[in-house]
Amino acid sequence: MADYISRDAAFQLLKEHNKDAFHIQHAITVEAVMKWFAQDQGFGDEAEYWGIVGLLHDIDFEEYPEEHCIKAPELLRAGGVGEDIIHSVVSHGYGITVDVKPEHQMEKILFAADELTGLIWACALMRPSQSTKDMELKSLKKKYKNLKFAAGCSREVIGKGAELLGWELEELQQKTLDAMKASEDEINEKFAAYEASVS
Repeated sequence: MADYISRDAAFQLLKEHNKDAFHIQHAITVEAVMKWFAQDQGFGDEAEYWGIVGLLHDIDFEEYPEEHCIKAPELLRAGGVGEDIIHSVVSHGYGITVDVKPEHQMEKILFAADELTGLIWACALMRPSQSTKDMELKSLKKKYKNLKFAAGCSREVIGKGAELLGWELEELQQKTLDAMKASEDEINEKFAAYEASVS
């Protein structure tokens, strides 16, 4: 925790490099999901730290999509972020753009849940409620198997993440869905506050 950057400072840094509302919403989503997982996995005292890693995980994606997780250390260091957070952020590109392997449980969860949160949101938007709160696992599993649905959300990465954690894919899906349900109101509130600030 010596590597700490405040949530406000992290969000300001995110906004310096991300202007697309979709990317901001995704960052806020992964932040909330990571905080939920910290509690679930017995790291509740580190929940804010896990959340900040989630918030900053795609810091370089909008400006440098071809160098995702490669440019991140430069941007994060310039923003005063320490090396522990940088390692965690970079590790979610393992086997894709970098060879930095997720080591801590937090890093493995970020790797596994990042793409899955996008797929779950896409599922939610197809529902009459446009919410995760009334979504069941069977609905998610059906969409997951349809590779044409939310095709940008890599099933290979999600599956590899479940393996890194030593979890069955279904356990990862259920936990991430539970995290999204529990966090949806917080995500929507934070994203609405962001939109109001830039309108």
